[in-house]
Amino acid sequence: MIKVTLDGKQMKTKETVHLYMKNALNSEEYYGNNLDALYDVLSTYSEPIEIVLINKDKLIENLGHYGKSLIKLLEDVEEENTNIEFKID
Repeated sequence: MIKVTLDGKQMKTKETVHLYMKNALNSEEYYGNNLDALYDVLSTYSEPIEIVLINKDKLIENLGHYGKSLIKLLEDVEEENTNIEFKID
């Protein structure tokens, strides 16, 4: 199982969120650097992956609604794809 820790302190802009995610997922396929593209990648991810978000409050402080949308996306994709496990620490 792949384990990815997302640190809300490091995610300060939309651009850094997507760079962070792209690197964390080692995504070699085209990734459009937006939430829809991230959902597409994760909803079809074929390997088991555990995604843990730390510093949730800092993520929301940094990104506001976009941070909340990212968390919702991760919760939704966990329901869609049995290979995804999402936790908030």
